[in-house]
Amino acid sequence: MNVDAALESALFSAEGLLPAVIQQWDTREVLMLGWMDREALRRTLTEGRVTFWSRSRQEYWRKGDTSGHAQFVRSAALDCDADTLVVQVEQIGAACHTGTRTCFDGRDIDVAGLIPEDER
Repeated sequence: MNVDAALESALFSAEGLLPAVIQQWDTREVLMLGWMDREALRRTLTEGRVTFWSRSRQEYWRKGDTSGHAQFVRSAALDCDADTLVVQVEQIGAACHTGTRTCFDGRDIDVAGLIPEDER
Protein backbone atom coordinates (compact mmCIF):
# COMPACT_ATOMS: atom_id res chain seq x y z
CA MET A 1 0.00 0.00 0.00
CA ASN A 2 1.41 3.40 -0.87
CA VAL A 3 1.47 6.40 1.46
CA ASP A 4 -1.66 8.03 0.01
CA ALA A 5 -3.62 4.80 0.36
CA ALA A 6 -2.39 4.36 3.94
CA LEU A 7 -3.46 7.89 4.84
CA GLU A 8 -6.90 7.28 3.34
CA SER A 9 -7.25 3.84 4.97
CA ALA A 10 -6.19 4.81 8.49
CA LEU A 11 -9.10 5.21 10.89
CA PHE A 12 -8.33 8.00 13.32
CA SER A 13 -10.21 8.40 16.61
CA ALA A 14 -12.77 11.16 17.21
CA GLU A 15 -9.80 13.23 18.45
CA GLY A 16 -8.04 12.62 15.12
CA LEU A 17 -5.43 10.26 16.59
CA LEU A 18 -4.11 6.81 15.78
CA PRO A 19 -2.18 4.70 18.33
CA ALA A 20 1.24 3.69 17.02
CA VAL A 21 3.04 0.72 18.56
CA ILE A 22 6.79 1.12 18.07
CA GLN A 23 8.75 -2.12 17.76
CA GLN A 24 12.44 -2.91 17.25
CA TRP A 25 12.58 -4.34 13.73
CA ASP A 26 14.98 -7.25 14.29
CA THR A 27 14.09 -8.46 17.80
CA ARG A 28 10.36 -7.55 17.67
CA GLU A 29 10.76 -5.98 21.13
CA VAL A 30 7.91 -3.55 21.85
CA LEU A 31 9.54 -0.23 22.66
CA MET A 32 6.75 2.26 23.19
CA LEU A 33 3.34 3.53 22.20
CA GLY A 34 2.80 6.96 20.74
CA TRP A 35 0.01 8.87 19.03
CA MET A 36 -0.13 10.13 15.47
CA ASP A 37 -2.54 12.38 13.66
CA ARG A 38 -2.75 12.34 9.86
CA GLU A 39 0.22 14.70 9.43
CA ALA A 40 2.43 12.78 11.88
CA LEU A 41 1.60 9.58 10.00
CA ARG A 42 2.43 11.24 6.68
CA ARG A 43 5.76 12.51 8.02
CA THR A 44 6.62 9.11 9.48
CA LEU A 45 5.90 7.31 6.20
CA THR A 46 7.69 9.83 3.97
CA GLU A 47 10.64 11.07 6.05
CA GLY A 48 11.98 7.83 7.55
CA ARG A 49 11.89 9.08 11.14
CA VAL A 50 9.00 8.44 13.53
CA THR A 51 6.94 11.56 14.20
CA PHE A 52 4.32 11.73 16.94
CA TRP A 53 1.62 14.15 18.01
CA SER A 54 2.04 15.22 21.63
CA ARG A 55 -1.36 15.28 23.31
CA SER A 56 -0.01 17.25 26.28
CA ARG A 57 2.02 19.83 24.36
CA GLN A 58 -0.23 19.92 21.27
CA GLU A 59 2.74 19.77 18.90
CA TYR A 60 4.67 17.37 16.69
CA TRP A 61 7.78 15.72 18.01
CA ARG A 62 10.34 13.31 16.64
CA LYS A 63 12.03 10.82 18.91
CA GLY A 64 15.66 11.85 19.16
CA ASP A 65 15.48 15.51 18.20
CA THR A 66 16.51 16.54 21.71
CA SER A 67 17.80 13.26 23.22
CA GLY A 68 19.66 11.80 20.24
CA HIS A 69 17.75 8.53 20.77
CA ALA A 70 16.28 8.34 17.28
CA GLN A 71 13.88 5.92 15.62
CA PHE A 72 14.50 5.13 11.96
CA VAL A 73 11.55 3.54 10.17
CA ARG A 74 12.10 0.07 8.70
CA SER A 75 8.43 -0.78 7.98
CA ALA A 76 4.89 0.13 8.97
CA ALA A 77 1.55 -1.66 8.88
CA LEU A 78 -2.04 -0.92 9.79
CA ASP A 79 -3.93 -3.59 11.69
CA CYS A 80 -6.97 -5.41 10.25
CA ASP A 81 -9.32 -2.59 11.36
CA ALA A 82 -6.91 0.15 10.20
CA ASP A 83 -7.24 1.81 13.62
CA THR A 84 -3.81 0.92 15.01
CA LEU A 85 -0.37 1.20 13.45
CA VAL A 86 2.75 -0.81 14.14
CA VAL A 87 6.04 0.80 13.13
CA GLN A 88 9.16 -1.31 13.05
CA VAL A 89 12.23 0.81 13.70
CA GLU A 90 15.94 0.81 14.18
CA GLN A 91 16.10 2.27 17.68
CA ILE A 92 19.20 4.30 18.49
CA GLY A 93 19.62 4.61 22.27
CA ALA A 94 16.75 4.53 24.74
CA ALA A 95 13.15 4.52 23.54
CA CYS A 96 11.63 5.62 26.85
CA HIS A 97 11.77 9.17 28.18
CA THR A 98 12.99 7.67 31.49
CA GLY A 99 16.18 6.53 29.76
CA THR A 100 15.36 2.81 29.56
CA ARG A 101 15.51 0.78 26.38
CA THR A 102 11.73 0.27 26.32
CA CYS A 103 8.82 1.91 28.09
CA PHE A 104 7.84 -1.56 29.31
CA ASP A 105 11.03 -2.34 31.28
CA GLY A 106 10.51 -3.46 34.86
CA ARG A 107 6.73 -3.33 34.95
CA ASP A 108 5.86 -6.99 34.46
CA ILE A 109 2.51 -7.96 35.95
CA ASP A 110 1.87 -11.35 37.57
CA VAL A 111 -1.05 -12.76 35.64
CA ALA A 112 -3.40 -15.31 37.21
CA GLY A 113 -5.00 -18.00 35.13
CA LEU A 114 -2.13 -18.76 32.79
CA ILE A 115 -2.45 -22.04 30.95
CA PRO A 116 -0.25 -24.68 32.66
CA GLU A 117 2.56 -25.97 30.44
CA ASP A 118 1.10 -29.49 30.34
CA GLU A 119 -2.17 -28.12 28.92
CA ARG A 120 -0.67 -26.05 26.09
